[in-house]
This record gives sequence, structure tokens and C-alpha cells, in this order.
Amino acid sequence: MINPESRIPEYLTDKKNTVRIILFTALFALVFINTFEPFGVETLYDLNEIQLLLYSSSVVLAGVLIVVISRVLMIRYSRTQRLKLWQYLAWVLAEVSVMGLFFFIIEKFVLHDPRDIYNLLKRTIRNTALIILLPYTLLWLYFAWIDKSRQLERISKNIGVKGNTEPKSMIAFRDEKDVLRLSVRLDKLAYLEANENYVNVFYLDNDKPVSYMLRNTLKNMDEFLRGKDFARCHRKYLVNFKRVKTIKREKGGLIIELDIPGGKDLPVSSTYVAGVMEIFSKYCAPDQDAE
Repeated sequence: MINPESRIPEYLTDKKNTVRIILFTALFALVFINTFEPFGVETLYDLNEIQLLLYSSSVVLAGVLIVVISRVLMIRYSRTQRLKLWQYLAWVLAEVSVMGLFFFIIEKFVLHDPRDIYNLLKRTIRNTALIILLPYTLLWLYFAWIDKSRQLERISKNIGVKGNTEPKSMIAFRDEKDVLRLSVRLDKLAYLEANENYVNVFYLDNDKPVSYMLRNTLKNMDEFLRGKDFARCHRKYLVNFKRVKTIKREKGGLIIELDIPGGKDLPVSSTYVAGVMEIFSKYCAPDQDAE
């Protein structure tokens, strides 16, 4: 049974997927209007195919602006709090209502549709729901399929590495709901950075630094990575000592320089100096003394 209080998948508020939603919905609406002529404008005003295309294109463009504004607000809201299922469905319903009202205003007060207000409004809302909900549903299914495929691929890679005669340690990152989101070789991990309700995981992919945003807390990640030569060096950072190039003392305190392309300096706050130096001592030669 679907729980309306459950959180929606992150891929529904991903920026790239949001752009796909907007573009696909616009294209679907344009094809739908010109194929099925749902609003009856071509009959009322005796429009030819070119005129109908121009009319539908202008209406779709205006309607897409509503979706753009709505989705931008959704992304900003999801940065601080992930939407629940009922909230997302209510949001979509609001999009349908606002866009339907917009189309109704165009029909009634711009094109002076002679039909009565009640029937025209009902017809407009119904047609708008088809134009919006069909592409939204198709894309939701597509995004879910892609997400599941990626998870299976990561799991397969993880299993393959474990079965190797010379296994390379893999770190499996899970979100706050304990869903596997990313698997990375330990030696490829560089550091983790707290980002409000998320953690940015920085690692090397083909020797290029990349990041993955994970819905979790740095505190949880600190506990999870304990014993794997990771050190909390700052309230915002967790560093992999296998990627530490130098530790230097400056006026503001200790600075960790990472051995990754482009370099990266992480501050060491006074709260975490002891823990950092404890792990640092493991990497020092026997005749070296940590400062």
C-alpha cells in the first residue's frame, strides 16, 4: 500500500530531470493539441493547420512558463525539505488547476468562446489534466526505471569487486532511508562535505574530481566510515587520509591539502585536531614526530 507520508524519490526534484519534464511536457502538449484539437478552437474559429499550430504553440509556451515557475519553486523547497508523496501530488494538482484556469481565461476572455462558463471550465481542466498528467506519469516511470537500473549496476559492480582474488575495498553509500545510492572504491574517495540535509561525496572518476549529493548527515557518515582512515577535520568536512598530500600549519590553524587534480585545501578546526593528528601519526615514519 502506498504511504502518502513517504518521501518522493530524489530524481523527481533533480535539476536535469526537471528540465526533461518541462521540455517533454511542452512537446507532448504541442503534439496533443494539434492531433486531437481538445479545446475546440479550430471548430469555433475555422482555423487551418498553420493557424492552429501557431495558436497552440503560443498557448503551450505560455503554459510552460507556469510549469517552469512551479518547478523552480519545487526545487528550492526541496533543498531544505524533501517533499512527501501527498505534497507532490497536491503540487501537481495545483499546476493542473492553474494551467487549466489560464487556458480557460484565454478561451473565454481573449478568444470569446461562446460556450457557458461552467462547461467550458470543466472541459478545459479535463483537457489540461490529460496534457499534464500523461507526460508526468510516463517520465516518473522512466526515471524510476533508470534509478533502479543504476542501483543494480552499482550492486553488480560491488559484488564483482568482492569476488575478485585481489579485492579493492568498496564503500556503499546509503541515504537516510537506507537505500543504496552510490558505491565507490575507497582509494577513489577524497572527502565528504555537509550541505544542509545532504552530504556531497567527492571522489575521482577517470582521474577527474566529481561529486554526488546524498540525502544523509555528515554525523551518520562519520560513524559509518569510522575505522576506514577517515577523519572529521571540520564540522563541514570528513577527509580520506589516503588522499591527504600535506598537513601544514598556517596563521588560521592546520590546513589539509588533498592529492587530487586541481588540489583542495580543507581546514582543521580546533575541535578535531586531536582526532586528525591521531590518524596522521599512523602515516608517519617511525622516526617522525607529529607536531
